[in-house]
Amino acid sequence: MTDASPAVPEATAQPATLPQGDPDSGGVIPPGVIPPVCTPLTPDRDLDIPSLERLCGFLLDAGVSGLFVAGSTGEAAYLPDELRIRALQVVAGVASGQVPVFAGLIDTTTPRVLQHARAAEKHGADALVATAPFYAPTHPAEIAVHFRTLRAVVNLPLLAYDIPSAVHTKLPGALVAELAAEGVLAGLKDSSGDIDGFRAVRAMVDVPGFRAFTGTETHADLAMFAGADGIVPGLGNVDPHGYVRLFTAARRGDWATAAAEQERLRRLFGLIRVGDPDRMGRYSSAIGGFKAALVHRGVLDHPTTSLPMIPLNADEIGAVRDHLAEAGLV
Repeated sequence: MTDASPAVPEATAQPATLPQGDPDSGGVIPPGVIPPVCTPLTPDRDLDIPSLERLCGFLLDAGVSGLFVAGSTGEAAYLPDELRIRALQVVAGVASGQVPVFAGLIDTTTPRVLQHARAAEKHGADALVATAPFYAPTHPAEIAVHFRTLRAVVNLPLLAYDIPSAVHTKLPGALVAELAAEGVLAGLKDSSGDIDGFRAVRAMVDVPGFRAFTGTETHADLAMFAGADGIVPGLGNVDPHGYVRLFTAARRGDWATAAAEQERLRRLFGLIRVGDPDRMGRYSSAIGGFKAALVHRGVLDHPTTSLPMIPLNADEIGAVRDHLAEAGLV
């Protein structure tokens, strides 16, 4: 990172509350589908800028409400810092104010996340998305210090990213509600898979404009029924139109249409399992599957994934195409 690490403010500092806007008019953070954008790579693992520009255009044409850079689907944990920044710059340039750009701040500790936050603010982010600290065990009181510190230093809307499968900490619903009431958190991206917990958080938070998004691909309709403001699906890179249709149907209360669209997307999500588990992990299979699908759809030039992920072989890439064909996408 080229940005100097800021001085850490007092943990008790209370940030000024950003206006979140009317809950139904869009506000700072609009409801809708916000895909965690894949990071296209060249065969030598540099940023593939033309493919990233095409992907952003493809998503915008589908009617998404925002673009999320450097999330889990964007391989944030694998990317050098300068490549994260270049990806953000490209996405912000393509978005050009049409939709907000969310920057993921996935890293282990508060000082490191602060560096990412200041860089994101400088290079075009409209909002920030941060997990709890990880690697070292973290108490809820320390998680609160983490989010309060971020929000006091960088004056952008901040969303908490609840992904216990990756950081090994489940964000307590009461803590999310407390930080929302203080103006620290403008929203939540819930990738825990805990629909009951999500519903509980939705009931606890009574802050106008607070946005609660689900990160699930396969029961997004249930999360919408439980009060989600939108969907942040990795599979949304491959079929953004399907998730926009699901979201639109759910918002108008057409649950039968939403459920039918969800079932089609659930089957399509099977493409994340094409990789042979005897030779690769599930993450390699999933990210490889998304990228192979986007190559089949003519959006990306290469299916390259970050090291040490194992690439899909020709048969597995063919199996991805079979899933696309069954979903009516090729």
